[in-house]
Amino acid sequence: MQDISDAIENEGFSESTLQIIDELTNDIENGSTDFPRFNQQEHAGLCKAGPALIGASLVASHAAGSLAASGHAAGSQGGPANWQIDELQEKLIEQWAKAARLWVEDSDSVVSKNFGPMIAQGAEAKVYYRTGSPAVLKERASIYSTTQKALDAIVLHNHLFPETAMHVIGYTRDADGLLRIILTQPYVRCLRLATKEEIDDLVTGKGFRDNRAGQGVNYISDRIVLEDMHPANVFIDELTARPICIDCIVKFVSNK
Repeated sequence: MQDISDAIENEGFSESTLQIIDELTNDIENGSTDFPRFNQQEHAGLCKAGPALIGASLVASHAAGSLAASGHAAGSQGGPANWQIDELQEKLIEQWAKAARLWVEDSDSVVSKNFGPMIAQGAEAKVYYRTGSPAVLKERASIYSTTQKALDAIVLHNHLFPETAMHVIGYTRDADGLLRIILTQPYVRCLRLATKEEIDDLVTGKGFRDNRAGQGVNYISDRIVLEDMHPANVFIDELTARPICIDCIVKFVSNK
């Protein structure tokens, strides 16, 4: 990481910097280098998310580290605020994505042309799908306190729910100026919505316990928090007749 930080500070996102990021991304993908944020089981989710996410995570880590370092140098007490981290992470990820040709301008029209019409829109994602395609495409906005945590959420989702793994292919900004992560995800045919009991069974088998005394849709393990696990995000797969999670809020218990 220090090589990446030095390169960004000294050269910006030059060809040389991009090469350093690509080389470390490849090392992480092939397992020769660890990404300290994730344990061995979560590493598979990181790799499923693809090089476009790994590269952005490396850039985001540099942003957080550089803010912390500059604060310490100035004698500031505590770390930088989340809004400061998020602002710099967004700025640098956009610069990197443009240099790495992972940035999509006018994404709504580009996505509609290549992946089909928009079929749903929620607070977090716009969803596009062409009939017969094995995957949907999502433009996913962050509902997390920093961009790094939004990227982490994709990794953790892939780790916990590999049958609906998300693969990042690019980045964009929507008409409101929001940074959006462009990703693909397997299309799943819904037999019916899952019941609360079926959702409980699904997450209990993965080491989670109810985080609201049975009153809500939030769960926790020793390491990870799951929220928003309601039937609109978890339903019964037509092919397997088992509960399957399409999306939820997922994050580390502690700040990483």
